[in-house]
Amino acid sequence: MSSTALGRLLGEWDRCRWIWNECVAKSKAVHLRNKATGRKGTCGPAQLDRMLTEARRSMSWLREGSSVPQQQVVRDFGKSRARAQKDIRERLPMRQRAGMPRWKTKREALPSLNYTRRGFRLKDRRLHLAGGIVLTVVWSRDLAAEPSSVRVYRDSLGHWYASFVVPVQCELLPGAGRVIGVDWGVKETATTTSDAHDLPHVGHGRKAAAKLTRYDRMVARRRKPKKGQPGSKGYREAKKLRAKAHKKVARQREDTGRKWAKKVVRDHDAIAVEDFRPKFLAKTTMARKAADAAIGATKRALIEIGRKHGRDIRLVHPAYTTMDCARCDARAKHALPLGERTYTCTACGAVSPRDKNSARVMLVRAGLNPAGADGARPPGALLQEAA
Repeated sequence: MSSTALGRLLGEWDRCRWIWNECVAKSKAVHLRNKATGRKGTCGPAQLDRMLTEARRSMSWLREGSSVPQQQVVRDFGKSRARAQKDIRERLPMRQRAGMPRWKTKREALPSLNYTRRGFRLKDRRLHLAGGIVLTVVWSRDLAAEPSSVRVYRDSLGHWYASFVVPVQCELLPGAGRVIGVDWGVKETATTTSDAHDLPHVGHGRKAAAKLTRYDRMVARRRKPKKGQPGSKGYREAKKLRAKAHKKVARQREDTGRKWAKKVVRDHDAIAVEDFRPKFLAKTTMARKAADAAIGATKRALIEIGRKHGRDIRLVHPAYTTMDCARCDARAKHALPLGERTYTCTACGAVSPRDKNSARVMLVRAGLNPAGADGARPPGALLQEAA
């Protein structure tokens, strides 16, 4: 990226960040006024739009930037606040609520600019943004269709990316005549009804633990900057090295999950997936190993790739999956402790590994219980069931 384009992008981000902070200030002022006077109501989108119009009319610095990303900032602020207010009305627990919009500081907030269709165009494989910003893009792949919007953002390492929104195009795969059940765990990231498609715990974070610890100590030895002041050069370099190491581990986890998901989708027509949410594991003794397993990212990749290729993806509620028997559907009276890895049914006497039994329970609950033990189904069975 040229220095001219970088300077204009950062200037555009300064304007958008100022607008976001003004929205936060106005929303808080309305909340305090209503609290003092007993009135009801919030600072709605119409008021924020008028605030932006008046600010652009009175400030030449703001008019120098494009109105497209500035309007998108107001839209994003409204959506973020509406989501937080909805969680409050539904009285969700504090750990599950979306927080109210906060201030974005210059040193901590990462730049992010959203452009709708009228704010950008593609010409000669270059990205032209409103305001005369021209970016040379290193394309990771060709766009499948005409994009409707683009988000230009910078990550924690200082790398800039352009994320385009294009219509989803389903790429159907030939039928495989097989179904599979997927159970998430910690000993193995994914246990399936097919031994050939189990995903072992690779442990990318454990392998890089020594390097990550070294960088953590390097950051700790540097003098921490005071609030509102930039850190020293050594402190910034140490933080960048640590962020780079963490980014590499995250990409390794994502790559492993997507490769496994592609293999599962290619070999099966229907997939029963445990609708498991691993957030609660963060407060247990298995938090580090669960984070290294990247269950959430692997699950999203499996669902995304499966729907992209027209596979039948069925989410199964995880309640009592470790207590039910996949053969006779009997339920144990007590939950199995985590240390007990073998499931024994007291009703029919079936004995199987705990996670394998849970994977078969996924098939039963999803209505995909296969006729054979290997997960094969008669030709056309999925079509008859769908009809």
